[in-house]
Amino acid sequence: MGTAFQRKAASRVSEGGGLRLIIRLARQPPWLIGIAGVIGAALFQALALANGPLSLVQPLFILELPFALMIAVPLLHRRLSRAGWQAVAGVVAGLGLVLLAAAPSGAQSDASMERWIPVLIACLGSVAVAVVVARPGRPPLFRAAVLGAASAISNALTAALLKSSVGTLRDDGFAAFLGVWQTYGFALTGIAAVLLLENALQAGPLAASQPALTIGDATLSLVLGVTLFDETIRTGWWLLPELIGAGVVLWGVLRLTRVVPHLADMAH
Repeated sequence: MGTAFQRKAASRVSEGGGLRLIIRLARQPPWLIGIAGVIGAALFQALALANGPLSLVQPLFILELPFALMIAVPLLHRRLSRAGWQAVAGVVAGLGLVLLAAAPSGAQSDASMERWIPVLIACLGSVAVAVVVARPGRPPLFRAAVLGAASAISNALTAALLKSSVGTLRDDGFAAFLGVWQTYGFALTGIAAVLLLENALQAGPLAASQPALTIGDATLSLVLGVTLFDETIRTGWWLLPELIGAGVVLWGVLRLTRVVPHLADMAH
């Protein structure tokens, strides 16, 4: 819901970027509804991360893509074709197969600074490069995809920091929660993720930014779960259905990318 309403608001703003874009969007009721959706998602995300591994919780965000399209289609007065619905079904079925086969597990919520430092350098450095590469003047599809990927990296890092801080809250209480750097880290990276998403949605179509956002978030979160928190997934012959499921998800996302720009007007 948050993504769909933010896209509706962003489509009304033809110029501007950065903080100026946020100021313009904040004057629009659809954007405020979208932000309410983002806040609600963050609260449920925190609960999920407190009770399950990062490598399970974050890949579920792939479902944001079909849900965003299903909400955005009537919101933007469009109609999703039969091929579009088939692609949505493919994304959902593929994700289910991947998670069923991988069976992510792990209960750890803390990591040493020796693990955090290279993760922070890699993630923040990648976001900085993406922002520079996606400067104004580049093709809209390119800018939307790159900024969407940067938002995905920020989202995955935010989730890892959130999982660590929520674990501290659960185990040691609110005072300890306020005393760890991860709490302030996830607040900053979360704001950065929202800012990057707004600019991605304003730079180009949802079909360009949303796949990069959802797939990038899920993939990097799985990597962070394994490297930071020692989470595990099944390997061996289980890799075969995992790869098949990932392929179905990729097919569905690419299919949606081709279908969505040609959505028929509901009035027709």
